[in-house]
Amino acid sequence: MLEPLRQGLPPLDPAAVSSAASCALPARFEAVRDARQFTRRTLDQWDLGDRFDDVCLVVSELVTNALRHAVPSAPRGELEPAVRLHLMRWTERLVCAVRDPSNDSPVAREADDFSAESGRGLFLVDSFCDGWGWHPLAGTLSGKVVWALFRLRPAD
Repeated sequence: MLEPLRQGLPPLDPAAVSSAASCALPARFEAVRDARQFTRRTLDQWDLGDRFDDVCLVVSELVTNALRHAVPSAPRGELEPAVRLHLMRWTERLVCAVRDPSNDSPVAREADDFSAESGRGLFLVDSFCDGWGWHPLAGTLSGKVVWALFRLRPAD
């Protein structure tokens, strides 16, 4: 799941993850609130509460996009939850990854109309994190993962 994170960064060894947490989210928009609460609890446990505002905004956008664009196009009757949020922490990096059932790539729209009520989600993600991307799932899983990376300050 982490191979695309190598873009311009040192390799991130999945075995070197110091902390990881994930939660399943139902296919309803109230799940965005659940994702924010899960993120708050997790970052507090990891003593990263000072990063909550930026991380929470990105998590909210990624989960909203998954629910709005990916879940309606997904095949019905799958046993897996519609959306899953993963938070992974290394010493100096935090990754938020949202898995959804769609194989369609996320599309960042042009931010021409700044008064529009939607359409700027990926622009916000790009503005608040240190890098983001996506990749299709492999093996028997269908869908994709959209991820955002945050650099963390080194521990004192």
